[in-house]
Amino acid sequence: MSTEVDTPAAAPSGRTTAGSLGGSLIVSIGLGYLLTVACQRLLPPQEYAVFVTFWGLVMGLGSTLSPLEQELSRQSAVAALGGGKAGRPALRAVAVGVVVAAAFSLALLIPPVNDKLFHGEWSLAVIVLAGGVAFACQFGTRGLLIGQHKVKAFSLLVIAEPAVRALILGVLFVSVAYNVVSLAIAVAAGSFAWLLFARPARRLLDFHVEGDGWGVTTRRMSMLLVGAALTAAVITGYPALVGLLAPGGDGDRVGALFAALVIARLPLTLIGPVQSLAVPFVVRLSVTDEGRHRLRRVLALGAAASLALAALGALVGLWLGPWAVRFVSGPKYDIDGWSVAGLVWSSVLLVPMQLLTAVLVARTQAKLVLATWAVVTGTASLVLLFLPGDTVFRAVVALAVAPALGLAVVLAFVLRRAPEPVEPEAA
Repeated sequence: MSTEVDTPAAAPSGRTTAGSLGGSLIVSIGLGYLLTVACQRLLPPQEYAVFVTFWGLVMGLGSTLSPLEQELSRQSAVAALGGGKAGRPALRAVAVGVVVAAAFSLALLIPPVNDKLFHGEWSLAVIVLAGGVAFACQFGTRGLLIGQHKVKAFSLLVIAEPAVRALILGVLFVSVAYNVVSLAIAVAAGSFAWLLFARPARRLLDFHVEGDGWGVTTRRMSMLLVGAALTAAVITGYPALVGLLAPGGDGDRVGALFAALVIARLPLTLIGPVQSLAVPFVVRLSVTDEGRHRLRRVLALGAAASLALAALGALVGLWLGPWAVRFVSGPKYDIDGWSVAGLVWSSVLLVPMQLLTAVLVARTQAKLVLATWAVVTGTASLVLLFLPGDTVFRAVVALAVAPALGLAVVLAFVLRRAPEPVEPEAA
């Protein structure tokens, strides 16, 4: 057996692994954020509204497919414990993701839907299709790599995705060949970064290994993908939800709103690693009655503090928001202070919401996680459809009300008596 696996010296330390993953995550987030701001600078607000709708659809679809990474990392890690490799169930899971991405993207070619979202630019729907299918393969590749603890390759792939986008964007800028479609191609190109790592990922697969059949795999992945889709609808894919359900019109104001949304959502880019830390923290506290009581107290105080912080952030957004949007995005992006205040309020409240759902994950209460996000997405959709007013007013109110209601729902779930933990001896 290889000494690379057997010797302690060859195994990377937890600190080294965390540093590598954390560094790659920060670089990836930074490149992605710079890309969105650059597109704001390159496009006028009305065209940016169409572009950011496309961006929301592609990234929302990517967020929906992200459970593929978790599932394949699980399969790969379990296989590695027995000295083997992931088998056919991994390919089946990716195939389910590809079918979901294709079905969603083809629906965007339906004329009324395409007119509502892209003003008849059918090529953007085709680009979403290409990017979505590639995303399914990319998350599958990432899952295989991290499941077998190929940290270096995984970290490079995380960075390669936004780096490819930034490279193509730079070429478009230098050649003065940028428009909505060409920038959309640059965005979708990043999801093909997995091709650079196809060979090492292929070595982690054994096509002869059987396992869960199509039925089991499809049911499990459907549950995971639905939960991720509900979350993405009010976070990454919110511009697309607005474009589909709101009345439309006044492209300049909508473009400025979406530019402000990108800025206000910056805190959410850092929540993923914190969620990962929250789960083991909850598990440790839930072992004893005293720990569970302490956890409920911490969660209640944290929720109250979040409401206070959201209110303070809304005041700052009301005062400085319009200036901040013009400073980052350019003088063409003009927005009211109350709109920025609503976006900041919602962005702050989404942070404790996601941390509280991590508590439900730690308790293995997946149905309650789905119920929470169904309340948030359903509320936002109803407001966008039926609230009187223009698109900007509906979008801001929906994004202010829905997370507040969702926070109340998830707080009620986590503060009620938690299920008794499994005794360590029994586990």
